[in-house]
Amino acid sequence: MSRPGTAGNLMTVMAVSKVADRMVKRRGTGSMMSSRYHTSRPQAALSLILALALSAALALPVALPTQAQAQAGGAAQAAALVAPGAPAAICVSAGRKHRRLAARMSRRIAAALRGRSSVVGLAVADTRTGVTCKLHQWRPFHSASIVKVIILGALLRHLMAVHRQLTPEQVTLTTAMITESSNSAATELWDELGRRRLQRFLDLAKMTHTRLGQGGFWGLTWVIAHDELLLLKVIKARNSVLDWPSRVYALSLMARVIPSERWGVTAGAPADMTAHVKNGWLPDPDLWVINSIGVFTGRHRTYRIVVLTRDNPSMTYGVDTIQGVAEVINHQLNPGVTEVIPPSAPYPSWGTPDERILPPARR
Repeated sequence: MSRPGTAGNLMTVMAVSKVADRMVKRRGTGSMMSSRYHTSRPQAALSLILALALSAALALPVALPTQAQAQAGGAAQAAALVAPGAPAAICVSAGRKHRRLAARMSRRIAAALRGRSSVVGLAVADTRTGVTCKLHQWRPFHSASIVKVIILGALLRHLMAVHRQLTPEQVTLTTAMITESSNSAATELWDELGRRRLQRFLDLAKMTHTRLGQGGFWGLTWVIAHDELLLLKVIKARNSVLDWPSRVYALSLMARVIPSERWGVTAGAPADMTAHVKNGWLPDPDLWVINSIGVFTGRHRTYRIVVLTRDNPSMTYGVDTIQGVAEVINHQLNPGVTEVIPPSAPYPSWGTPDERILPPARR
C-alpha cells in the first residue's frame, strides 16, 4: 500500500512525463533516426526528467485533512446522496436565462426545510421567469380547508354550465366560506353540489389524483401539490373550465381573506402585489395538517405557490415551516424588493381545528 499522498504526487510525475514526451517528439523522427547519438540524447533527457520528477514528487509534503475536515466532507457527501439530491431537482428553468435562479432557489428551499419534522409537498410556477418547483408533488395530504377552493370552483362551473348567476344566498355562503373559512357555509355548498358535480369539476380541471372526502368530511379530501397548482391555474389563467367572470369572482374572494388567516405562502411577497390565498389547518388526529395555496398577481406577472404539510407538532410549527419556504420563494422571484409582507405571528384563534374531525377509527 502506498503511503498517503503518493497517488496525488504521482499525478505530478504523469504531467511532467507528458511534457518530456512532447520535447522528444519535437526532435522529429527524421533526426532521431539519423544516428545513434541523436537517438540516445532525447532518451537520456527523458530519463533524467522523469527521475527528477519522481524524486521531487515523492518528497513533496502532503497536507492531510484533519479529522474534523474528513468528517465534514463525509457528511457533505452523505447529504448529497441522501438529502434532497433534490436541491438540483426542486426548481428548474424553462430556458437558459434563469437556470442560476432555479439552482439558487433549489438550494435555499432545501436549506429552509432542513431540520424540520414537517412532511412537505410543494409546487411553484412563475410565468415571467419560467421557473417551476416541485418537491414531492405526488405525495397525498388531507386538504383541511383548502378544499373550499374546489367547492367554490365546482359551484361556479355548475352555474356557468346551466347559464345561471350566483344567488344572493350563494354569494353570502361563498364569501363566508373563502374569506372567513366558514365551515357551515362549506358544508351547505358541499351538500348542495353533491359528489357528482364536485367530481365533474375535478375531472375538467384534470385534478386526477384528488379524492373527495367521504360523507360530510370534506376536510379529509386527499390532495396533492401537483393538482393544487392546476387548480390555481384554473382560477387565474384563461381556460375552458371557468369563464372570466367566474375567475374574477374567485380571485376577489381569495384576495379578501381575513388577516388571521392570511399566513403561509404570503410571507415575503411584495407588498404591492395582490395575494389571493386559502389556507387549511387540522389536527389529523394529533399531529397537524397545515396547508397554504396562493396566486400572486401584479408587476405585470403572475406566479402560484402551493405548500402542503403534515406531521406538524402544532399549528404554529406548521405555519412556520410554510413561511420559511415561502420567504425564500417570494424573495428569489422578486429580487431587490424591500417592501414585503412579513411572516404572520400567531393569532389567538390558531390551534382551533378548522373543521369537523373524523374519529381515527373511521378514517
